[in-house]
This record gives sequence, structure tokens and C-alpha cells, in this order.
Amino acid sequence: MKGILLLDKAQDWTSQDAVAKLRGILRERRIGHAGTLDPLATGLLVVLVGRATRAAAFAEAERKEYVAAFRPGLVTDTQDITGNLLARSGVLPTQEQICRLLPQFTGPLWQIPPMYSAIKIGGRKLYEVARRGQVVDRPARPVTVYQLEYLRQEGQDHILRICCSKGTYIRTLCHDLGQALGCGGCMAALRRTGVGSFRVEDAHTLESIRPETAESLLLPVEALFAELPAYPLTPEAERQCRCGASFPARGAKDGEYRFIAGTGEFLALGRIQDGHARSIKSFFEVS
Repeated sequence: MKGILLLDKAQDWTSQDAVAKLRGILRERRIGHAGTLDPLATGLLVVLVGRATRAAAFAEAERKEYVAAFRPGLVTDTQDITGNLLARSGVLPTQEQICRLLPQFTGPLWQIPPMYSAIKIGGRKLYEVARRGQVVDRPARPVTVYQLEYLRQEGQDHILRICCSKGTYIRTLCHDLGQALGCGGCMAALRRTGVGSFRVEDAHTLESIRPETAESLLLPVEALFAELPAYPLTPEAERQCRCGASFPARGAKDGEYRFIAGTGEFLALGRIQDGHARSIKSFFEVS
């Protein structure tokens, strides 16, 4: 079994919990995921199955999309609704006041990662430090918010759609928005709706996945590299590719390609430079 499974993760499950459950359902030990979702979050988790796990380093898409519930007036230590309350404000902003500030949080930004995160500083994960009641300085990191759209109000929450670069903390975005409004704020809910070209509408819940039909749900590994041009290999070039050797690619432009066998099988992610081709990572089955 080999391929990509789009999973619609439920709330209160960690990403690793979901992967462990899938190992049992699929009876496949080699399963991983690209891009962790916190237990509070729901939505799209890109799962790599079998030899597709070799693509883990390439599966973290640059662009991700979310729908988040921003709750003004509450500040917590985790920057989301699950944390300990640090401050509360009874003066809440209007929809117009929030919309007026959204352009300030669009484009290139610098974010200070939350203490409750898996980032390591000094060899220690921040959440481990935070659980001991400690706070350490964290250097700000560059992120990009490509789109930040106000959708609607639901009770005390304001629903936002965010398209952003990988590494963006949506709960930090909510926290910072609350600070800018002067009332504080946190993230009350989060749903990931897109990872690169993958959409949550095409994802499957754990309850819907059955051992006898699971393989039919898998997308080909090649889907991760759909934006790259295909480079068909001659029989000799295919033999060299399968052996891990370089081979001539005269006339081809420099860049990354999908190396395709004569049968149409996706063999490898490869690079061509100065008329020579070499695999970056192979995905064909090895007997």
C-alpha cells in the first residue's frame, strides 16, 4: 500500500493519535503525516502511507488555508480557548473595528512563537518549558499571511478565513489581533481547509475508512509534485534512474521534474542541471 490519504481530523485527536489509529485500520506500519494539527483543530491532515513516507520532507506545503474563530476579550497562556485565563475585557470590538485592522495582519509579518509550541530553544521544546511555569525569550520568525478575510460573527466569535505560509501560528495571529484591538483575544476554534492543492472537501473521516476499501482512497505520491513538469525517461535512462545513477538529459531546462517511466509510472522527484539528470528522491517499490 502506497499513497497519500487526505484525512479530516476530528477535534480532541492529536495528529499522532490519528496516525496510530490509521496504522491499525490500514495494517501498515509506515504511516506519517505532513503538518501537525493541534487537538483543538479539525480539518485537513495530509497522511503519507507506505513508501510515500519518503516524501515527508517535501509534503509540507508552502501555503495553507484555515477558518478560525477569533474570540475578543480573552487572553490565555496558550493563546487559544483551552488555556488558563490571564485577562478578560468587557469592552468588545465591533465587526467594523476588527475589519479595519485586518490589513495590518496581511502580508509579510514577524511572529513570536507561543510558549505552548513544539519549537525547540536551547534543546528544549517550548511547551515543556511552559508546563513548568517558565517563560523564555523567543526570537520572532518571518511568516506571510496572503489573505485574511472576515466571514461572519457567530455569538461572541468572529470567523476569519486565513491563507498563509507554513509555520504561521493562527492562535498567535488571534492573540496579536486582540492586542492591537486593545481588548485581548484568543483562538476559539480552528479548521484547516487547504494544504497546497489539497482540499478538506476531498478528505475522509476516520470513521469512514475501512480496511477493505482504504487503498481506493489513496492518491498517488505524484500528486505532491503535480506543479512540476513531467520528464519521460527512455528505457536506458529509466534503468539508470532505478540504479540511483545520473543520466544525460540534453536539451532540457534546468530545474526539478517528475521522472516518468515508459509505462507512465512515477519513479522519482528529480533535478536536471547542465544536461545531466539525477534523482532527488525515488518512490518506486524496491523488491
